[in-house]
Amino acid sequence: MVFAQTSPPNVITTRLTLDEYRAMEETNPERHEYRNGEIITMSGGSESHSAIASNFLIYLGFLLRDTDFRLYNSDLRVWIPEYQCGTYTDLMVINGEPEFNGNRNDEILNPMLIVEVLSPSTEAYDRGDKFRKYRSIASFCEYLLVSQTEPYIEQYHNLDRNSNDRWLWQVHSHLERTIMLHSLNVEIPLTEIYRRINF
Repeated sequence: MVFAQTSPPNVITTRLTLDEYRAMEETNPERHEYRNGEIITMSGGSESHSAIASNFLIYLGFLLRDTDFRLYNSDLRVWIPEYQCGTYTDLMVINGEPEFNGNRNDEILNPMLIVEVLSPSTEAYDRGDKFRKYRSIASFCEYLLVSQTEPYIEQYHNLDRNSNDRWLWQVHSHLERTIMLHSLNVEIPLTEIYRRINF
């Protein structure tokens, strides 16, 4: 097995079959993304990254506890059929029952809201190719990119569920602001997202 160091420096790639990748993910403590045969070893997150993702999960979990929405953390993989890509989100929400990829219970097909907390090593990918891949998922309609270095969140919301090319972009950059999550019909204050985060 040959590993290749690529830019950024904390990402290592190799090639495996899909079955080899899935077997590896079942036993490996590290997270890897599958990109049509290429395996990307992702570096770990910072304390702030973990805290922000946890804040989101706790607050949204409370708001949505009596609804049909389900929240998942980074342990569950999203499978993107059009790109033969398996990846992990910091947080995703589905509506109703999860749709799994075939007989697997670790690859979900129907996220509607995805949250990514940005890291220096993944920010360009989260904004570009990863977002493009997510947009190929029919259920996907809202995307949040959350900075961990300042109170700054970019929100993308699909204005036309019959198309994937009409997305509204909005920036939230003040702690006193509240974000309306259109897909869930709930509001979340930036103070809750950034609770106990020191800039």
